[in-house]
Amino acid sequence: AMEDVCAKFVSQKVSKARWRPPPAAALRPPDCFATGSWDNEDNRISIWSVGDLGNVGLNGEYQGEPQLLCDIRHNGDVMDMQFLDQERIVVASSTGDVTIFRHHQNNQTLSANQRWEKAHYHVDRQASCGGAACTGVICNNPEIVTVGEDGRINFFRADQKDPVRTIDNADSSTLHAVTFLRTTEILTVNSIGQLKIWDLRQQRNEPSQIFSLTGDRVPLHCVDRHPNQQHIVATGGQDGMLSIWDIRQGTMPVSLLNAHEAEMWEVHFHPSNPDHLFTCSEDGSLWHWDTSTSVSEKPSFLHQGGRSSTYFSHNTINQSVVSAWLSNDPTKDRMEITNLIPNQTLSVNSLDVLGPCLVYGTDAEAIYVNRHLFA
Repeated sequence: AMEDVCAKFVSQKVSKARWRPPPAAALRPPDCFATGSWDNEDNRISIWSVGDLGNVGLNGEYQGEPQLLCDIRHNGDVMDMQFLDQERIVVASSTGDVTIFRHHQNNQTLSANQRWEKAHYHVDRQASCGGAACTGVICNNPEIVTVGEDGRINFFRADQKDPVRTIDNADSSTLHAVTFLRTTEILTVNSIGQLKIWDLRQQRNEPSQIFSLTGDRVPLHCVDRHPNQQHIVATGGQDGMLSIWDIRQGTMPVSLLNAHEAEMWEVHFHPSNPDHLFTCSEDGSLWHWDTSTSVSEKPSFLHQGGRSSTYFSHNTINQSVVSAWLSNDPTKDRMEITNLIPNQTLSVNSLDVLGPCLVYGTDAEAIYVNRHLFA
């Protein structure tokens, strides 16, 4: 359904795109998102409004491209970004800095609110070139966790100058991404195919559990946790495979699903509809994985036209809690996969989903918004 997608060319490669979280009780779709750029002489953090809702075309389709509300220069490539709350965005830089920017909605400006310089560094924090890329950030306001190429994990608190805690040698390899498993535990993924759980109640600087892809030690680039079933975790790696893990059992993934032809950069369960999962890749594709109904029940029109659907059976797993992602009946539970970008060529670096809306950013110097994900 490409006609639902609105493109905006922004003359910079977009490394990250994130919806602004809605106010607690809001049921309306998101109206605002942030992007960060990379590989430009002058990288920027930008805030966009999704465009003119009132502008509807002849067939009822939405018109109006995203409008730039404000932007601000960012030092280094934007490696990751997360909203801390409705006004503040935490940004991870290739310089090792971690910065909180504040979006002033009254006059549509952005300002640097707080910065931890060289939160990540290789040899010496004081050295002029000592910064190591901060590769990932996750927030649970006021807490902020960052990981980096230096194998460090930092715990910050918004409005506090010094880190609350640092695990200096958390990993001997590059940490690529981090997420909360629950408020007292985080998950990290690294460049040798390991998923690690860290229990923040422990003072020990070792992970409480280590999981790994067998054999090849393929770098893992991204991780997301199922929003309702916290034992289900999805990761994506350099080989484009999607791995589903059940952290209650074993040390290996429960499912390895053939996905992209190059690096998978991000994986996201839909926050309120987690039978749907989204992945994007260096190969220029963005996949929507739908386990919500078995394929046999789907109307046949899904199999026609420009939508490329592939069906994968799950591995057989003996599972007490039946989730579509951990299915124990591969014949019944198949998965529908739709590439939402049939003929894109350059890398899709980032995506975010919220309600009926998808936003993604690419190396083709464009951002795209789809407001009818489930239409």
